[in-house]
Amino acid sequence: MDETKYWLWLNMVFGTGNHRIWEIMSFFRNAEKAYYALTSDNSVVSLNENENKNVFGVPLHNAETFLENCKKRGIGVICYSSQEYPAQLRHIYNPPSVIYYRGNISCLQTDITVTAVGTRKADSYSLKAAKEICSELSARGAVIISGFAVGIDLACSMAAAEIGRPTACVMGCGVDVDYPKQNFAYRDTILAAGGVFISEFPPGTQPYAPNFPKRNRILAALGMAVVVFQAGAKSGSVITANLAAGQGREVLCLPPADIFSGGYAGNIKLLRDGALPMYDASDVMDCITGRKEQLPPQYMARTSASADMAEDISAVSDMMYEQDNIPVRQERTVREQRYTELPDDLSAQQKRIAEALENGALHADELAQSLELDPSELMTELTELEIFGVVRSLPGKMFELIR
Repeated sequence: MDETKYWLWLNMVFGTGNHRIWEIMSFFRNAEKAYYALTSDNSVVSLNENENKNVFGVPLHNAETFLENCKKRGIGVICYSSQEYPAQLRHIYNPPSVIYYRGNISCLQTDITVTAVGTRKADSYSLKAAKEICSELSARGAVIISGFAVGIDLACSMAAAEIGRPTACVMGCGVDVDYPKQNFAYRDTILAAGGVFISEFPPGTQPYAPNFPKRNRILAALGMAVVVFQAGAKSGSVITANLAAGQGREVLCLPPADIFSGGYAGNIKLLRDGALPMYDASDVMDCITGRKEQLPPQYMARTSASADMAEDISAVSDMMYEQDNIPVRQERTVREQRYTELPDDLSAQQKRIAEALENGALHADELAQSLELDPSELMTELTELEIFGVVRSLPGKMFELIR
């Protein structure tokens, strides 16, 4: 049964990428049942005032009409329970419940995927390495994943497309939005080569800075390995690499052209932290082969709909309660100490929020009131802090500092 309209309705009610969806699904395991239960008069789920308003203010017909409009515009829509949903995303924290795409989504149904990242202001050395290594990886059967930004991202995706191999571009905006504009001319080449543009953000969503850190968790998860060609100390590429490592992926880095160049400070940091040096495509392929032998079958690409979908949804839902091997729903009294100080690349606002959490977990409303922040602005900052690994969300809109 196609549950896409019910998953889309949940997104309309709770918001794109909101982990609250998975808390709701922990009760139902099935999006259709969730819809009928939430819209009944005796729902077992406790909703806040705004959520309750949305449940009864967003008719299912809205989702159906939205799906029809996407189809007319050549935009595909898949949901977590769709057969085409990328297997690599099923077991990450807060996976996208709905994915929009243009192109060949089936190119992601493979066990050989490589996420390639790097700076927008790449030098000739890293660009040459990106083109040659990604071209060879593609020729050897790998699907290159990128964020479709200018610089390294575009070089890696085009290295695949130019030899007629598919590449997947993960967007931080709607798949119908021409961003970045200077890359627009390359879209047709990527699509003609069997590639795909995907996003968890609905069509029409404009580029918005907080969307890109959220996008990075998908970018990191889709690759069996992540390769970093050139990254500064505070680069988004370093964030993506750290997310990938946290998801059990291997991270490889191009050795710096100049160890004194700030443009490679991120590479040096990652290499010191345990990333593998990358000299050619064989280093990456050998790494992927090793990872495939270690991962359980459910992490590999599926060629048929999951028979254990309810079990998959349950596992994802449990992640909303279970972090760092803490038992599900158990009170967290003992925690690993992670940070002795806050990362130096936080904004002033983010530092204020983190400092407010130093004495213990707080409710989002209490944080907003004490810091005199608009609730929507606060949630945006908290999302970024979660991506950075500085805070974690708890049930009931509670947030705590990861120490």
